[in-house]
Amino acid sequence: MDKDINYGSDYKYIPTTSIGSGVGIEVLPDLFCHTVQIVNIHLVGNPRMRDFVLVDTGMPESANEIISVIEERFGASSRPQAIILTHGHFDHVGAVIDLVKHWEVPVYAHELEIPFLTGQKSYPEPDPTVEGGMVAKMSPMFPNEPIDLGDNVKPLPPDGAVPHMPDFKWIHTPGHAPGHVSLFREKDRALIAGDAFVTVKQEYLYKVLTQEQEISGPPRYLTTDWKAAKESVIKLEALEPTVAVTGHGLPMSGELLTNSLQKLVKEFDQIAIPDYGKYVDKNTH
Repeated sequence: MDKDINYGSDYKYIPTTSIGSGVGIEVLPDLFCHTVQIVNIHLVGNPRMRDFVLVDTGMPESANEIISVIEERFGASSRPQAIILTHGHFDHVGAVIDLVKHWEVPVYAHELEIPFLTGQKSYPEPDPTVEGGMVAKMSPMFPNEPIDLGDNVKPLPPDGAVPHMPDFKWIHTPGHAPGHVSLFREKDRALIAGDAFVTVKQEYLYKVLTQEQEISGPPRYLTTDWKAAKESVIKLEALEPTVAVTGHGLPMSGELLTNSLQKLVKEFDQIAIPDYGKYVDKNTH
């Protein structure tokens, strides 16, 4: 175990929450979604088998909550086979250092995210000027310095396989982050989208607090490449998922998901791309 693993120096508890915080939803028998404040973690694996993977690790200082959710679902002293990160933003790696120390399990992420997870590179500053609501305005308080997992983090296999998730493939869906990935299972067309698209307008505090369901592009204040973000949504819609869990907002399935994704692809420039902001290139419109 690498003793020097640590969070960035700007790591801190962020005092925002939603009515969904602490709520877990069994989306499929082997797919469980739990909300930590304003972000979702996902447990993939059947509770009867006690063989599971954790996808993303919530907000800063949420390790105890995540451990108790897991032990409630899989039994006392349960630990995942691995942690898979859709990307390395603060609200998806919030508890990862504590969890790695507690469980001593490997972490996997896309190779383009590794610099942000090994102390080498900070993400661009969040953009408080972007078109949107109160959460966008609060974004300067969000940590953006890299955490350092040392040799506990490994790149996902180049062939699209996901360690310990045999039926899933990872799909590179950049835009929100350079190495953002989504996870897809062909046999039931289940999609773990990360922040490639979300089902709540994440910039607006009222909508975050009430979890009003509405398909949207990736959270604006941290998205730096809108052209890539649009291509990623097109790629995911083409998979025709039947159920999707996202980094923010409630799970979506069936006709609502199909229609919402089609609408997002068709009207991406209007729905997702902000009218102004420092990462908005007018050429994307």
